[in-house]
This record gives sequence, structure tokens and C-alpha cells, in this order.
Amino acid sequence: MACIIDDDDLYINLVKKIIDLKKLSENLLIFKNGKEALDYFTRISKNIEEVIYPEIILLDLNMPVMDGWGFLRNFAQIEPLKSIPTSLYIVSSSVDPVEIERAKSDTLVTDYLIKPLNLKEFEVLFSQKSA
Repeated sequence: MACIIDDDDLYINLVKKIIDLKKLSENLLIFKNGKEALDYFTRISKNIEEVIYPEIILLDLNMPVMDGWGFLRNFAQIEPLKSIPTSLYIVSSSVDPVEIERAKSDTLVTDYLIKPLNLKEFEVLFSQKSA
């Protein structure tokens, strides 16, 4: 399973098509902002043994309601999820070196990727998934 946390409909549709076309993941969770995603992860953390958990999370930084930084800060506090292996990628159009370094220094972040990703980059990401 994969998860996209992003408010850009064009990007989401592109990722969905690539994942479907290349059969990279059977299930896909989509959230339009960090709060929606955080609410979901908080809810499933209460029954973590009974749910399928995403192997890959693609997180945008700039979103309404709760941005990617807010999501990361709060997600790190959900204790039951800390033991589950997942690859969390920041996927952003920002090329700001300070932002990139901040993301890469976060222990939850696997890597920082710059939009738009190409087909090969998606294939590499999904071939490296944790579980």
C-alpha cells in the first residue's frame, strides 16, 4: 500500500496513473492535507494489527489546513506507528537548500524528492519499499 498526502489534484492523478500503469501498489490512500492524514493514522494506530499500513508515504510540504512539517511533527508522536517500517518521502517543488536539509535531517524522512518525478524515479521508489 502507498499513501499520497498532497493537495495538487494534477500531481495526484499523475501518480495514480503511474502506479496503476506500472502496477507499483495494489492500494493507494490519498489525503488532501496533513490533518486528514494525521487523523487517519491516529485512528488506525488504535488497531494497528488489524489494518494494512502504507509501505510508502509521499508527502508534500505546502498544503492548506496542516502542511507537511506539521504532519511530520505530529506523526512522530504516534507511538504505535514507530515500530512499523515505512519509507516516507518528501515530494515537493521547492528547491530551497535549507528546506531540503531540514527534511533530510528528520529521522522519519527517507529522502527529499523534487517534483515532478519521472516514471523511472517512481519505479525506483517502489522497488525500495520497506516491507
